[in-house]
Amino acid sequence: MGRLLYLIAIVLVILWLLGFFVFHLGTLIHWLLVLAVIAVLLKVIKEASK
Repeated sequence: MGRLLYLIAIVLVILWLLGFFVFHLGTLIHWLLVLAVIAVLLKVIKEASK
């Protein structure tokens, strides 16, 4: 499950970078970045509580 969160976060960050620098898709890309950051934070918090 943890690897899946990291994979999703990496994909979302890559999509954000592509959208921000290439396509300028607007706020959708920024929401993807926020979701990626939240996924990573949840993973870190879950590992810290073990």
